[in-house]
Amino acid sequence: MTDVRTRDRIRGSRRPVRPARAINGWLIGIAIGLGLFQMFLLPLALLPRGAMWGWTLVIMVLSTTPFWSLIHEAIHGSLIRARAGNDAFGRVLGVLYGAPFAMLKAGHLLHHRYSRTRERTEIYDPATSSWLKAAPGYYLRLFGGLYLLEVAAVLLAVLPASVLRRLGRLMDAPDSVAGLLFERIAQASVLGRFRVDAAAIVVLYAAAFTAYGADGWMLLAALGGRALVISLSDNAYHYGTALDAPLEAMNLRTLRSLERFALSFNLHGVHHRHPGLRWYELRAKFLDEGGHYHLGWATAAVRQIRGPIELR
Repeated sequence: MTDVRTRDRIRGSRRPVRPARAINGWLIGIAIGLGLFQMFLLPLALLPRGAMWGWTLVIMVLSTTPFWSLIHEAIHGSLIRARAGNDAFGRVLGVLYGAPFAMLKAGHLLHHRYSRTRERTEIYDPATSSWLKAAPGYYLRLFGGLYLLEVAAVLLAVLPASVLRRLGRLMDAPDSVAGLLFERIAQASVLGRFRVDAAAIVVLYAAAFTAYGADGWMLLAALGGRALVISLSDNAYHYGTALDAPLEAMNLRTLRSLERFALSFNLHGVHHRHPGLRWYELRAKFLDEGGHYHLGWATAAVRQIRGPIELR
């Protein structure tokens, strides 16, 4: 008699690809629609009818992970088959997210290349630092700082390429990818798109806060919620994992319904080993590789509160 895991593996491997691929178009439309609802429809049409409509922003915060997952698919060229369409939608989603797609793409690809080598978010070297010295920056990043840094990056758009390269050289360090990221942004093929998207972000969010008026604190609170979700989730898949292993990442257990909602982002270990797979192909590969979870998602997120880890 076929056991449950084998049956799931067979079903996962036989899942039709074309219908799953087609759903990305619907997901893109929903994401853009929700973004415009948050920016303009809510403050201009609904909030004047009653402040209780502001609670719909909770939905925006809760949809942060699937929203980022769509950007993540575009980064890996998996959102839309056509390269031009893939990058165009990635840029639109990036503007709604609040950070230029060119920077998000460069930063994430550097993450894949240098994860657990140059990029070791929670690690500090006791020879040059201490837990008390490392803790403030670590906790600031964990509780919203990562997203705030991504948003603040729009300010780099006003700098000449030569200054960005100089900053990159100054920030270059064996335990950081910041210098490399600045070098990537300074490239002529990247900087133009970065500047256009940064300008679009400034205009869009300025218009959104104008639309909210005195209720602008609601939009600010929603962005704060997004910052918390993004920053808490970012390193949860890598915290405390083996160093000098760029393919090292955890698969985190969650309800299957939440896995679908998050577009399988919890199967991060599979993604790091097979970054070319689309989100709807990760479950089948997970089962093919034995279906091993490292931790539950909530456990992985909460244990980061332990703080920085000493390099051993």
